[in-house]
Amino acid sequence: MIYDFKYDTQEQRKEAPVSQPIPHPGKIIAIHLSYASRADQRGRRPAAPSYFFKPTSSVGVSGGTVERPAGTELLAFEGEIALVIGTAARRVSLEDAWSHVGWVTASNDLGLYDLRANDKGSNVRSKGGDGYTPIGPDYLDARAVDPNALRVRAWVNGELRQDDTSAGMIFPLAQLVADLSQHFTLQPGDVILTGTPAGSSVIVPGDVVEIEVDAPDAGLSSGRLITTVTEGDAPFDESLGSLPAVDDLQRTEAWGSREEAGLPPAPPVVELPSSRSARSGPADAGGLSPELRAKLDLAPTAGLSSQLRKRGLHSCFIDGVAANLPGTKIVGTAKTLRFVPAREDLFKSHGGGYNAQKRCFDAIRPGEVVVIEARGEAGTGTLGDILALRAKTLGAAGVVTDGGVRDFDAVAEIGLPVFSQGAHPSVLGRRHVPWDVDVTIACGGATVQPGDIIVGDGDGVIVIPANLAEEVADAALAQEDEDAWIAEQVAAGHPVDGLFPMNAEWRAKYDQHRVLSEERSDETKGAEVQS
Repeated sequence: MIYDFKYDTQEQRKEAPVSQPIPHPGKIIAIHLSYASRADQRGRRPAAPSYFFKPTSSVGVSGGTVERPAGTELLAFEGEIALVIGTAARRVSLEDAWSHVGWVTASNDLGLYDLRANDKGSNVRSKGGDGYTPIGPDYLDARAVDPNALRVRAWVNGELRQDDTSAGMIFPLAQLVADLSQHFTLQPGDVILTGTPAGSSVIVPGDVVEIEVDAPDAGLSSGRLITTVTEGDAPFDESLGSLPAVDDLQRTEAWGSREEAGLPPAPPVVELPSSRSARSGPADAGGLSPELRAKLDLAPTAGLSSQLRKRGLHSCFIDGVAANLPGTKIVGTAKTLRFVPAREDLFKSHGGGYNAQKRCFDAIRPGEVVVIEARGEAGTGTLGDILALRAKTLGAAGVVTDGGVRDFDAVAEIGLPVFSQGAHPSVLGRRHVPWDVDVTIACGGATVQPGDIIVGDGDGVIVIPANLAEEVADAALAQEDEDAWIAEQVAAGHPVDGLFPMNAEWRAKYDQHRVLSEERSDETKGAEVQS
């Protein structure tokens, strides 16, 4: 059953019946991580909610089908509580937010992990497919339910896979409504998908997924939202855009664990006492804690570079390299490999057999970035498909070389993040002799030592001393928050003079904004503890 949202005022809403037919929602907003169980499964807990949009063409109904596109493998279901706005909400308070919710129902926020790589957090392609947002079948009147006592469950082929309640959410349902209303008007009929708990996993053609949202205390239920998976037969056209690509990280996140994905256990982690990051949680074998890695993954190289300059480090940029696959982000600890200029007698003694290059790639630890000194010589390959596959298999975070890449297309298909000077078909011996591993090197004009932190994105690649990484990451993220606030003021019509950079008056306004944000965050944490 679907409903008609024609009321613009709370008075109209209070007098409205609960069942009138209606059109498509104006917009669909979904949250990334919102349940504690899911955050614990992913190993990262957000400090504030973050969102993405889904197209209204993705809406489906109970009893429908969803297609897993040809050439893909990681279509996953996500059982969620869906909120449907009943009356317009703009800058509403936390206390008043729930009164603007008209109805509650079930949704399946389907996602195709094969298409996540190039869209990062926007999920445009991975979550926007036709039928990727089935909703319903019945809608609960929000006035009749407790938003803190809603339950969501999901079954696949009759087996219960998800079972959690809104009490287990990091961010209360009302907070999502209030937060979104700060940024734009929520209009009648808009849908908010409120996130999925642990248990989401991969589904395959023939599987039948059922989602139900209910209010056990009130004896109300959405009924079971039923979706059947089918197999598509139309492949993606590589001439139009990037093709599906998967790696072990995507498989792990899609299935829910390495074990469920059929992958071997992750190698044991180590602690690096010399690094501040080692004190913030267990480090991966490359030396970065999950917390620090997450910060560096969020921080742009432009911001990190700026923070390094403020600390007197002006020569930490690896010049002349770019991502082989646009949109790639790379974060890891440096494992270094040095090539010296080609000389026939030295290549004869050092180039064959189990040389330094092969030893380097056989000794990679998870989370490491192989950084190659090729003296800026792009006239030959310094990496090919076999070594790229070896690096990927061992869990490397990527490769940075100031030389060329051989088997360029094959390396791209493997999915290993690589930053280089581009493609070249020639073999290594044309210009290089593999010489040494795990020594201080020069790459793209920057000195790189084993254990340095490597971060790369669309602006390039930088080198961060390990002992400064957490400090620099925190400062860069703080600057990002400040810049985002400045951008909001500019978007609101304020001139940049005195605002960018901020003078004393604007600085005082920003400081007040930050204090209020921290107070709201503390209140939310307090509410979580009480619940």
